[in-house]
Amino acid sequence: MKVLVTGSQGYIGTVLTPLLKAQGHEVTGLDVDLYEQCTFGTDMPDIPFIHKDVRDIALDDLQGYDAVIHLAALSNDPLGFLNPELTLDINYRASAKLAELSKAAGVKRFVFSSSCSNYGAGGEDFLTEESPFNPVTPYGESKVLAEKAISALADDSFSPIFLRNATAYGVSPRLRFDLVLNNLVAWAFTTGLVYLKSDGTPWRPIVHVEDISRAFGAVLQTPRSAIHNQAFNVGVNSDNHRIKDIALIVSDTVPGCRIKIASNASPDKRCYRVDCSKIQRIIPEFKPQWDTRKGAYELFRAYRKHGLKLEDFEGPRFQRIGHIRKMLERKKLNDQLRWQTCKITDRSQESTQSVPTT
Repeated sequence: MKVLVTGSQGYIGTVLTPLLKAQGHEVTGLDVDLYEQCTFGTDMPDIPFIHKDVRDIALDDLQGYDAVIHLAALSNDPLGFLNPELTLDINYRASAKLAELSKAAGVKRFVFSSSCSNYGAGGEDFLTEESPFNPVTPYGESKVLAEKAISALADDSFSPIFLRNATAYGVSPRLRFDLVLNNLVAWAFTTGLVYLKSDGTPWRPIVHVEDISRAFGAVLQTPRSAIHNQAFNVGVNSDNHRIKDIALIVSDTVPGCRIKIASNASPDKRCYRVDCSKIQRIIPEFKPQWDTRKGAYELFRAYRKHGLKLEDFEGPRFQRIGHIRKMLERKKLNDQLRWQTCKITDRSQESTQSVPTT
């Protein structure tokens, strides 16, 4: 297939695009590259990408593709709360517009990167794809609205699929430290403390970034009739954990560390565990290969190899919200998170031009 991946330069995209290429797909990325200065310890994948804001995608950008995988978003809760209306604009409205344009361009398969954050305050019971939504953050709300808008476009010629990813973890060239396992291993490695900012009681499903990528790759290989206009929880049932149990795994992994709960810790409203049996049943090509302990050790080895320091992951170098605030303070981004001067690069056409943002 000829595949366009939005968000190709992000945490998932930099793992997914090489996987798709290895599967034989012709892959092009599209990304505004807000985190171009945040590469962690390894080279970026050699995949052609169009340097463009997802809000600015035009019909011509989508011509000739068999499938679009839509990852691009403001993808964590602190960024969502920074400007909730902007989160809706990017994650919901721009996503719905992208799907409409993809359909108009003749794209047959549209794979949307959704989230188990849709379930939000989901309680103690296992949640299936038919469970009610209960988002508690602007990020979760934006994903719910986007799913509904995109689903309404489904017909005989346009097939949307929704992958509701569990909370990701694992090493990536654009590593995120706001994710629970990545964060706890980083605290343990740099300070000797597995530092919990909540009381540790909420449930959270987690899944390795490589396994998320395998799910997207598997969707492209699955017959349309099996997956058309359906949602799938992405993860494995055994990797639903209470946060305090993830902390215990980390304390077993990183030598010489201990668990510390913040003095002002309180229960997190986000509490959900999800049933991921549907994706295993409907998409047998999806074969996850990671679990939490294996992932914690991978992260520990990567942090040790690259000499991670506390100021790196808690500061603007790798912390998403810290990096964006720094770019805003330096006037490199405006309040709509658009580059003040933006280098537009289309590597697929080997052309570069600099233009002002609007």
